[in-house]
Amino acid sequence: YYYLIVKICYIFLKSRKIFFEMEFRNLGNTDLKVSLICLGTMTWGEQNSEQEGFEQMDYSLDNGVNFFDTAELYSVPPRKETWGVTEEIIGNWFKSRRCREKVVLATKVTGRSGMKWFRNKETRLNKEQINSAVEGSLKRLKTDYIDLYQLHWPDRKANFFGKLSYEHEEEVDFIEIRTQLEVLADLVKSGKIRYIGLSNETSWGLMKFLSIAEKYDLPRVVSVQNPYSLLNRSYEVGMAEISIREKCGLLAYSPLAFGMLSGKYDNGSKPDGARLTLFGDMFTRYTKPKGLKYSEKFNDLARKNGMTPVEMSLAFVNSRKFLTSNIIGATNIDQLKENIKSFQVKLSQDLIDEIDSIHNKNPFPCP
Repeated sequence: YYYLIVKICYIFLKSRKIFFEMEFRNLGNTDLKVSLICLGTMTWGEQNSEQEGFEQMDYSLDNGVNFFDTAELYSVPPRKETWGVTEEIIGNWFKSRRCREKVVLATKVTGRSGMKWFRNKETRLNKEQINSAVEGSLKRLKTDYIDLYQLHWPDRKANFFGKLSYEHEEEVDFIEIRTQLEVLADLVKSGKIRYIGLSNETSWGLMKFLSIAEKYDLPRVVSVQNPYSLLNRSYEVGMAEISIREKCGLLAYSPLAFGMLSGKYDNGSKPDGARLTLFGDMFTRYTKPKGLKYSEKFNDLARKNGMTPVEMSLAFVNSRKFLTSNIIGATNIDQLKENIKSFQVKLSQDLIDEIDSIHNKNPFPCP
């Protein structure tokens, strides 16, 4: 009888959503399921030690997060001394925990950047460099395959990394999209990568990748990793419709706008060890006057509604129909716990209306 009573109570509480289980969504048009919350890793090797990275991966996997995102570029800020370190930390964890099959692993190849320490030359998305990058990532990650391989940003010049306006420049040497897809196709056939994705991409770029893949029977893009938060909803303008109609969802990065939407920088605060305290001069995307003003408006709205700024900001991102997964990042375990728990938070329509009211007064304070 005791067992029966406990089971009935569990079913009742679960039906009332007092018990929560992680939500999973399909990665693009595939059958691969990824957690609504994705573990971002770019601080490991700079702000976080390997031991702290291990602790974050252990906790995340134990609490339903099966999706980890990294890049050959990481840790951040990018430096010759630390690129690839984050992948090495993840690889060491795989070797220690022997749980590679439990994780959907995403990483990225660096686009044209001007940073020549990766392969002793300008980084380009050509056959030689993509193949070299994949081999390097596989070695550091101590794995035979990558579930999602992403182009970190386009080879061509486009309006990404904080630019709304497009200024066209004729280029004689950008690597053709078909060429990039053909290289990736060979890697898929070899089993070294399973699926491909884009990052910091535009509407034109995404549609060209999709149309060329269809025309020439090449691998289809299954996701786009772009910035998205209450301070930057530019993805909604053109990309969101493509994500929904083409089943190519958003992997949202910087959902807390580098911590501006956590409330910890309100009123000019600069907490010890925080990213914008340490590297504020390098990362000004969200710290300009409009960013400061509107982050405080959203943070105050959350508190007024009995939530932490983190809960409201992440719950808003989680609620978007075009979202596949929300990439959270943390520098300590308490932050990680709060970030992961955001999947349990559901916003009322009245609160979403209040968010939209603030948004409509200045739609893109931090593009």
